[in-house]
Amino acid sequence: MTLSARIRTASQTVTFILICALVVSGTFATADTEKAKEHYNQGVAAMQAGQADSAVAAFNLAIKEDPEYSDAYLNLGVIHFEKREWDKALDYFKTATEKDDQSVDAYANLGRVQMMLKKYAEAEAAFKTAISIDKGNGSLYKELGKLYYRKKNYTELIKTLSEGHKLSGGDDVSYYMLGKGYQKQGKLKEAIAALQKSIDLKSKNYNAHFALGQIYLGQEKYVKAAGEFKAALNAKPKQGYRASYNYAVAVESGDPDAINTNIANWEKFIKLAKNIPKAKSDVAIAQQHVKELKERQKHEELQ
Repeated sequence: MTLSARIRTASQTVTFILICALVVSGTFATADTEKAKEHYNQGVAAMQAGQADSAVAAFNLAIKEDPEYSDAYLNLGVIHFEKREWDKALDYFKTATEKDDQSVDAYANLGRVQMMLKKYAEAEAAFKTAISIDKGNGSLYKELGKLYYRKKNYTELIKTLSEGHKLSGGDDVSYYMLGKGYQKQGKLKEAIAALQKSIDLKSKNYNAHFALGQIYLGQEKYVKAAGEFKAALNAKPKQGYRASYNYAVAVESGDPDAINTNIANWEKFIKLAKNIPKAKSDVAIAQQHVKELKERQKHEELQ
């Protein structure tokens, strides 16, 4: 999840992202005192250097000099968010919105932490407030779309992500979620197009390939299904045991008489999944099925 903090010197503001990418914006510092600005800038420097404790101390000094310094509260919230201290982050982001009710970053971050706390109604309200302030910001629609994905509200998911994509394009995650939304609504043509777009944006895309494989498997397009499950497995060769299972299903459904191939595929799945607790029942099914296939093979050799 990407979180925004206001990294502001006396002459400019940039957006601090949790993945450490910096994006320049054009607003100016508004702190009321020079001391507050000085402490705030010290906090920015410490934050950028990865010195969280020093940053907290500096931002608190800035607030002491200027209790209305909204961006100091915002950055304190980001620091606690990074530490997974959700309740503390929530308090600081709420305060930031109270100090500056036009701060897009404050409302967006408030929505993000509320979503982590599963306060979905409050998160939805926060994201919608951010959008009302900055209606052309496509990334905010994507954040709201993530919320609808978690809530399994696929109608709003499709509407929101489609709007976000119109404004600023999408990424592999947003197109994957859009594809899943269409899939859940039975709009498979649209689902396939969105999932393929996700793959175009990220080729080693386990989730999108797996979802496409499920669609094709349900349509009895076994060759296409097998191709997607194989691509998913290639994206996660050590963790993609579900893709390995479904690959074996698709290949055997398409050609049940290719006994040697089918045995080999099921044995590959068993080897991959045998030490994974969640796969225990699937492994047992596969092992029994391999026995049946080998018995069938022996029977056919005797004829």
